[in-house]
Amino acid sequence: MNRLTLERMRADVARLLHEPPEDIHDDDNLMDLGLDSMRLMKLASLWREAGARVEFADLAVEATLGQWWALIDAGAASSGNDTP
Repeated sequence: MNRLTLERMRADVARLLHEPPEDIHDDDNLMDLGLDSMRLMKLASLWREAGARVEFADLAVEATLGQWWALIDAGAASSGNDTP
């Protein structure tokens, strides 16, 4: 299982939006860029498979990569899963 990183998250989002990863910034509203609820569910599932403790509802509240990373990073630290 690969550890989830911010750059992997960026690449996953970019792939679903058919955009280059460098065009996805931490503070972009991803819904404004075309991310919809079905793709968001796919991301949540993909990231859970990678070990992240995250739910669709958590991601839907604030749809920016920076906020998502803060949620996932905080969840990893609180569960002790922040080691590679």
